[in-house]
Amino acid sequence: MTWSADEPYNDLPPLPPAEYVETTPVLKAVIKARAAIAGLNEALVSLPNPGIFLHSLALLEAQASSEIENIVTTTDELFRAATLSADASGATREALRYQKALFAGLDAMRERHGIITANTARISVALFGTSKPRCVTGRACISATR
Repeated sequence: MTWSADEPYNDLPPLPPAEYVETTPVLKAVIKARAAIAGLNEALVSLPNPGIFLHSLALLEAQASSEIENIVTTTDELFRAATLSADASGATREALRYQKALFAGLDAMRERHGIITANTARISVALFGTSKPRCVTGRACISATR
C-alpha cells in the first residue's frame, strides 16, 4: 500500500487485525510493562506533588509530537513559557497547545469513562483554539462544532 497525500486513510486495513495478536512474546512484554508502570506509580505516590511529574511528562510529549510536524522548540523555552508565562515563540506556543489538548482529552476520558468520538470536538478546540474546521491535505477535516 503506497502512501498518497491526496487520498485519505490510504486503504488502512480493517480493525481488529485478522491475525492473532495475543502471542506469547506480546503477553510477556505486557507483563513487563505492567510491572514498570506499577513501579512508576509507587514512585509517584512518594512525591509531595505528583502533578509536577505529570505536567513535565505532558510537556515533553507535546514537544516530541510537535517535532514530528516540524514545529521545533527547546525544552528550556517550553518549560519557561509553561511556568513563567513568558513571551514564547510560535513553535513553543503550538507545543503548549498540544499539552492543553492532551489534558482536555484526558479530562474528557475521565468524564465519559473512555474515548468517545464526540470528545474530539472539545480536543480540537483546545488544540486549535477555534471552532472552524481545520483541513490537512490527505486527511479528513476536523470540525469543533457539533
